[in-house]
Formats: sequence, structure tokens, C-alpha cells
Amino acid sequence: MSVKSTNGTAKAAGRAGSDAGASPAVDRSELIRNVALVGHSGAGKTTLLEAVLASTGAITRMGSVADGTTVGDSDASAVHQQRSVTLSVAPVLVDDVKVNLLDTPGYADFIGELRAGLRAADGALFVVSAVDGIDAATTALWAECERVGMPRAVVISRLDHPRADYDGVLAACRASFGESVLPLYLPLRTDGAVTGLLGLLSGNVSDYSGDDLQPEVRPAEPGERGGWDEARGELIEGIIAESEDETLMDRYLGGEEIGLDVLVDDLETAVARGSFFPVIPTSATNGLGTAELLEVLTGGFPSPVEHAVPAVTDLDGKRVGPLKCDPDGPLAGEVVRTTVDPFLGRVCLVRLFSGTLREDTPVHVAGHGLAERGHPDHDSDERLGHLYSPFGATLRAAPYAVAGDLCAVARLSAETGDTVSARDFPLLVDPWDMPEPLMPVAVEAASHGDEDALAKSLAKVAAGDPTLRVERNPETHQLVLWCMGEAHAEVVLDRLREQGVKLQTVDVVTPLRETFAAPASGHGRYVKQSGGHGQYAICDIEVEPLPRGGGFEFVDKIVGGVIPAAYIQSVEKGVRAQMERGLAQGFPVVDIRVTLVGGKTHSVDSSDAAFQAAGALALREAAATSRIRLLEPVSSVTLSVPDEYVGSVMSDLSARRGRLTGTTSGEDATEITAEVPDAELLRYAIELRALTAGTGRFRREYLRHDPTVGS
Repeated sequence: MSVKSTNGTAKAAGRAGSDAGASPAVDRSELIRNVALVGHSGAGKTTLLEAVLASTGAITRMGSVADGTTVGDSDASAVHQQRSVTLSVAPVLVDDVKVNLLDTPGYADFIGELRAGLRAADGALFVVSAVDGIDAATTALWAECERVGMPRAVVISRLDHPRADYDGVLAACRASFGESVLPLYLPLRTDGAVTGLLGLLSGNVSDYSGDDLQPEVRPAEPGERGGWDEARGELIEGIIAESEDETLMDRYLGGEEIGLDVLVDDLETAVARGSFFPVIPTSATNGLGTAELLEVLTGGFPSPVEHAVPAVTDLDGKRVGPLKCDPDGPLAGEVVRTTVDPFLGRVCLVRLFSGTLREDTPVHVAGHGLAERGHPDHDSDERLGHLYSPFGATLRAAPYAVAGDLCAVARLSAETGDTVSARDFPLLVDPWDMPEPLMPVAVEAASHGDEDALAKSLAKVAAGDPTLRVERNPETHQLVLWCMGEAHAEVVLDRLREQGVKLQTVDVVTPLRETFAAPASGHGRYVKQSGGHGQYAICDIEVEPLPRGGGFEFVDKIVGGVIPAAYIQSVEKGVRAQMERGLAQGFPVVDIRVTLVGGKTHSVDSSDAAFQAAGALALREAAATSRIRLLEPVSSVTLSVPDEYVGSVMSDLSARRGRLTGTTSGEDATEITAEVPDAELLRYAIELRALTAGTGRFRREYLRHDPTVGS
């Protein structure tokens, strides 16, 4: 780790730069580090990635987020929105260790890409802005990583900003993340600018004041050690508290000087097992902290061998394994991202958990369990083409990929979330948790000729985005895209238009229903005589409303056989058909009992079609003499919000005509249950996020249809 010295990493960076453009390949899983960069939007993750790539020579100069020239933000939507919208991967080679850096979006709409990045990673690097500090969503994500024991480190970024407050943000990190969050370095300033880092264990200064992105390492001068003793003592006590050597604390408190090697070994062990979380100050403009960061990642973060492989089953759902991260083990990989390249077609980013992938390998592709998201279960046997190592949007040829590594495969039919395994030993990796898309956007093709293009392009976009659900509403017949929020919807629409699809958005129609507000009678007379075989059917019905959820009942009270049994069924068919077409506003009719009480037939002209028409006419006449009540869908909504937002959320639910049904206090949040009309939930995914500073979550389930206000 760089707590000893940064010289090793600086030299490694030079070696990496000498082979820039080649794909770094390793043949041992122990030499791989998969690290996800996480944090709120604007914290500086993508810019930090640029600084790391530039410092290692992987790129010749840093790109700009504003100009859309970064490795991480190559997507056109990312350039347009000025923020990351997709998961991006960039590997660097440091001292023969391949570090796969996964840049994840920080905006809540793209949490699917974030979760894909965490799935592919073995550790998380929390990037916190020294200007903006921590948001509640980042704190919630930290707690989520803590529950699964994922190793973490903290980067305090943007120290070059005039409003940067390193000490304040460090204190906020410790308050939010815990006392085991401790800095390894103190930033040093020259004329107000941060130009170096003081190592708390080594006592050395990494001087970044030169033009080179690599630091000059030298012993600290006496005037540079302000606050060093106190911070160093706290760091050493924090490391010793995590040591497996129970005598170490007593020896330290007794005045014994603990060797640097012992402290570094214990520090690396604690970081790898997720019980100690080092803090590294950084500034992307001059590369401050990039060498130190890389040493933490290579020395402290675990390799895939130390990270448990997700559970797997065979295609029948029977447990297999557990598998280990072994290049010689059974082939098991998971598609964590899918894109469409204009030349290569579908490109799948695969995290390989077990086995080794090589070109021309026969594989089995399987996707199960996402049918409700519009991804039906599928299985296929295929043969791999070329393997690639992704570097942002660039694909560099790779000879192979071993367990623990990330690779890209072109022209594979797989979708995001699918499992890639051996053809003779097919497996399924348990899927990761994906949030439910809760904001509907209705779209329609600009013309009839664009409908086929829209359907094909939607299938491609949905294959790579498991947070997108495509639905053809059976009642309103609208094509509805269920998205995570406005920004997500904008990205989806942009991608469709980029493929040449002409479409437009329309208002989402809430699927209302109709029912009778009071009993009514109807007379259906369908008589046509036109000089040949005519039509003759007369029926009389009585209609009664049923309780909500009562459905439909048809009662036959014909006496004396005035309508034959075959035509009685025809009347029912006609009534049902009219119910589907609607009465007052064209919405389906529900919760009624229709009683057939009389009618007339003709020995020649009566027919099935005539009595179907008469039944429909009778229902329409009954509706004309009664008040038709509109029913709107109501959902059972379950919310999880931090305690400080409970009052405002409950007030907002009341304003949405919601009916509170219960609250339950938890350790970290309060669960609120309510019944809310669907019309009030069209944009609730966005509005709840605004109400709760991005921390509120909700899920919904259709409950019933209730009368609309005033009906």
C-alpha cells in the first residue's frame, strides 16, 4: 500500500503507459481487482477515473465531462445530460495486477446500472465530493454494502475547488459511515492549493506540485507535520483494533513502537474483509492521490478469489456447487450489461465467476425469472466469436478471460442478467435485485409504417435494460414504457430515436372502468326486414350493480320458452361484448348482474347474431336510463422512508387522495402502507424522490377499482 511509499506505483504506472492501447490480460484470478466507483451524481467519479487512466498512461491526456470526451461517458445520452447514464469499464495494469475500474452512474434513475456494477465488483470505492459532501442516498448505499460485507474505501474528491472542505466532509463521512472510516493521508497546501499528501504511517510526502501526474516522494519537513501526531495515533489505534493479534493494543498502549510492516499487513487484511475503510484525498486536476489510491486498490482490496461466487442452479432449479473462483472450474458467467454496436451488433459485458472463456468456445445462454419484466425465459446453445477487453466504448481484442475477470462478447443473443455457461453443463446464476420501474411513459409510432421499427428497436433496448418494462395495456391499448424516472425515460427515447424510430409520447391513460350506479331496465329490439331473409330479436333485461369485485352475473328468468336456450346464450354474448366496449366513455363495464326477463323470436328471421345485437342494444338502453359510475384503479402502496420525512410523505399522500392503512417503525426507516388511486401515482417515483432527498422507496400492487370523485 502507498502508506509505505508511492514509488512502486509510480514506476508501475510508467510501465503501463509504455503499452497503452493493448489489452491487459492476466492468467491468474489472484491478480485481478474489480472495483466499482459509486457516489452521487457530480461527485467526480468519471473525472477521477480519467485522472487514474492518465496517471497510468492508459490515456495520453484527460478528457472532459463537459466536452463529452471522457472514457467513462462515451454514451451520447451521457454527453447530452452531462452525467453518467451507463456502467462503464476501464482496466489498468499496476505491478502485474489488473484493476477493472467500473464507473457507475450516480443519479437515482440509473440505479440498475449501479447495481450491475456492484454485481460485477468485489469492492466499492465511495467517491464523496469535498464541495457537496454526502447525500442520504449514498449513506443508504453504504448501509447496503455493509449488509453484504463488501470491502469499501472512501475517496474525498475535488479538493482543488475553492469551496472544498476536506475536514468537514471527512467528519461527515465518519458520522454517516462509522468510526472505522479513517484517513491514510493529510492534504498539504501551498498558497491555498492542495499540492501534496502527508502519509500518516510513513511520514513521507507525495508532492504533486510538478507538471508530472506522478508524485515526487520525500520525507516530510517539520513544518508540514501539523496535526500529524494526533491523526496518526488515531489511525494506528483504528488499525490495531481490527488486528487479529490481541496483544497488539496492549503493546501499543504500553509505549512499544509497532512496526510499519505489521500495521500495513493488518490494514490490508481489515480492508479486504470489509471492517476498515481508508480515506484517500484526491484532486483530479493534478492527479493528487491517484498513485496512493491504486496502491490501496491493489494491496488492500480483495481479489475475486476472496469474494464469494453467487449461488447457481441447474436449469431445473436444483442447487449446484457452491462454485469457486477457479479458472479450471465449471464455466459460469453473467451478462451485466448489453449494448448494440452499429458494426458488431449486440455486445455483452460478462463477469466471469468460474472457468475460462476463449474464442470459439461453445456455450449455453440462459435467462430465467424475468418474465414479468418482459423478458421471457429463454435458452440457446451458441458459439463464441471474438473476445474483447472493454475500455469505455472501445473494444480491444483479448486472447482469453479467466474466472474473476470482465470481458465483452459480440454477437451473442444474451440479455442483461443472462447466464453464460458450458454447453454440456448449463447453469443459472441467481439474479441480483433490481428495482421496479414505477413511472409510466406512453409512446406511439409517428405513423403506421413506423410501428414495426418501434417494436424491433424496443426489443433491443429492453434486452440491455432490465429496469425497463414494456407493456401493451390490454384495456387502454397504449404502449407503455415503465421507467425509473424522467432521466431514464429520456435515455430510452433517445436510444430509440438514434435507431431511426419516429415516435411521440402521449398522455398515459388511466384504465378506468364503468358500472351502474342504480338498477335499470333495458329493451333490446333488433328487427330488420329487407325483402329476403331478415333479422329479428327482442329481449328485455334488468341490470343491478354488484359490490366492488363482484364481476359479472347473467341470470336467465325466461318463462315459457319465449326465447330458446340457444338464443339466451346469444343475448349473454351480446351483453358481454358491449361490456367490453363500454357504455358512457368506452371503458369496460364491471360489477353488474344482468337478468334476462323476456323477449320475442321469429321462426325464420331470428338468429344468433340478431340476439347478440339485441343484448347489446338492451344494455345500452339500460345505461341511457341510469347513471353510469366511473371506477378508477387503486393500488396498495408500501413506502420505506427515513423517519425525518414521514410527516411530509404522509401529508403528501393525503393530498393525493390516499388512505393511510398503517405505519411500522424500523431500525433505519419507517414503513408506510396506504391505498392510493393510480392516477395520483403517474409521477410519484419522481415526486417521492424530491420529498425525501432521494431516500424514499415505494412499491405498488393493484388492489381494486373504486368510484371516482363525483361519479
